[in-house]
Amino acid sequence: MSAVPVKPLPPGATLGVMGGGQLGRMFVHAAQQLGYRTAVLDADEASPAGTVSHHHVRTGYLDEAGLSQLAAVAQAITTEFENVPAAALTRLAQHCPVAPGADAVAIAQDRALEKAHFTRCGVPCAPHAVIETPQQLQAVADHLLPGVLKTARLGYDGKGQVRIADREALARAWDELKRVPCVLEKLLPLASECSVVVARGADGEMVHLPVQHNLHRGGILAVTEVVEGRVPEATAKQAIEATRAIAQGLSYVGVLCVEFFLLQDGSLVVNEMAPRPHNSGHWSLDGADVSQFDLQVRAMAGLPLVAPRQHSAAIMLNLLGDLWFAGGREQAPPWREVLALPGAHLHLYGKTEARPGRKMGHLTLTAADAATVRATALRACALLGLEPF
Repeated sequence: MSAVPVKPLPPGATLGVMGGGQLGRMFVHAAQQLGYRTAVLDADEASPAGTVSHHHVRTGYLDEAGLSQLAAVAQAITTEFENVPAAALTRLAQHCPVAPGADAVAIAQDRALEKAHFTRCGVPCAPHAVIETPQQLQAVADHLLPGVLKTARLGYDGKGQVRIADREALARAWDELKRVPCVLEKLLPLASECSVVVARGADGEMVHLPVQHNLHRGGILAVTEVVEGRVPEATAKQAIEATRAIAQGLSYVGVLCVEFFLLQDGSLVVNEMAPRPHNSGHWSLDGADVSQFDLQVRAMAGLPLVAPRQHSAAIMLNLLGDLWFAGGREQAPPWREVLALPGAHLHLYGKTEARPGRKMGHLTLTAADAATVRATALRACALLGLEPF
């Protein structure tokens, strides 16, 4: 495993990122603001991060020539996508520091390994069972039903997940998922969801963003609220402590997001982690003095990690490609009216084609207090045709 060197990388060095999506794009912008050069590895010629970077290596994640090219120009490398093969990160770590390391990413890529790590760290998660064989399917305990069957690997934004009512449905769903390794989680009575973004340096220093209250629709994050009182103080403290324990247990270097379920009885259970900046942390670009992408740059370059200070109440609205098809025909959303709202910050990701369900951008509303920002966010929802919250 490679670690960020004790000697910081000065501005002017080249920072590499595996993956060319919107998270890579915002990382590139943060790195360039600090004076770093950047390199992106992504096969898509029109990738959002590749089009704004100094170098764009247009190959697949496991292409030997592409990995060699990235390693030749970058003095440190990170990832913007949890499903970048851990083997590629191991290969790159032979040449330069890679943060987060392949071991941590490999755990985040496998729900069974992830839950085992949560348990080792003393962080409660939903009752569950690993299903890899017909024998394990038959041995599932009754108390785990109804539940949610999730593929152990390659699932995100609600993909690879099936709600299960009974054993017959469980067997049918496992067949539909091609009998790949899965995790069955007991369906819990949720009250709400929240997440914590933490950054950890190679020296063990850790800082975090405020706890974020999240609303998902169709398995995709729709709204994040970071306003005073939205998450109970005791719950927020517990979520932060759990996230720090999870990062510490991985000897993690970089930015990590951990998502939690708040149950109706007030208890908190961990859902999953993402070894990268997260959709729910995008508000920090406009509502805090240090964003999650600033922290990503600092952690991989060995620069000081300073605790972000939230300066505005903030609400983030996810903008999916569906907005471009409102009214039955393709047309741009009413950006002029949206940008007339006080405290409106529009971030579009430079994607060339809008498709339903595709993340095209986000809109963050900021204000001096919770009531004002909520009222403005609801006006934005009305303008965009988004369901109010």
